[in-house]
Amino acid sequence: MSEPMPSGPLAFDPAAERPTQPDPDRSAVSAAQGDPADFGVLYHRYLDAVYSYAFYQLGDHHDAEDATARTFMAALRGIGSFRNEGASFRAWLFRIARNTIANAHRTRARRRTEPMDAISLEPPAPDADPAGLALRAEEARRVRAAVIALPDDRRQVVLLRFADGLSAREIGEVLDRSEGAVRVLLHRALKDLAEQLHR
Repeated sequence: MSEPMPSGPLAFDPAAERPTQPDPDRSAVSAAQGDPADFGVLYHRYLDAVYSYAFYQLGDHHDAEDATARTFMAALRGIGSFRNEGASFRAWLFRIARNTIANAHRTRARRRTEPMDAISLEPPAPDADPAGLALRAEEARRVRAAVIALPDDRRQVVLLRFADGLSAREIGEVLDRSEGAVRVLLHRALKDLAEQLHR
């Protein structure tokens, strides 16, 4: 009997993938290539997403900020050579972020430091139910621990798809895999997550 696919925020419906569309960042990229001061539009558009991606993998606010800054500095330096030839700007940027985060992991390994668990610093709403907040925090902790426990390629595909909203095609560009391979990898990752969370 085959395992049921997860439902809810981690559910993946391959049929829901949008067909290939023109890169929505094309005009902003052209402007930034003409004048680096215009790179600010792209920076503000993707700052939160890149920071989230870095923080989820590094687990430390300062390391995530540093990786985010390095990602955007590298993107600004390389924007002149970016060519929209099948790869979207977003996929190109997240590929830079992935490499930057890998470098941060190597640096951390040399320092032998461990990431801290993610802790939400947002104060609860005054009318929030304490029991409900505790339950949601525990569930979020379990999901994060399950995602972190995945092998690297499966963790990457889950984060890029659900935390950052990249399409299977864009994820393939980031991870240097075919779109079909990304779909298979995502299916396996979600199956692993469902099994871990069920346990």
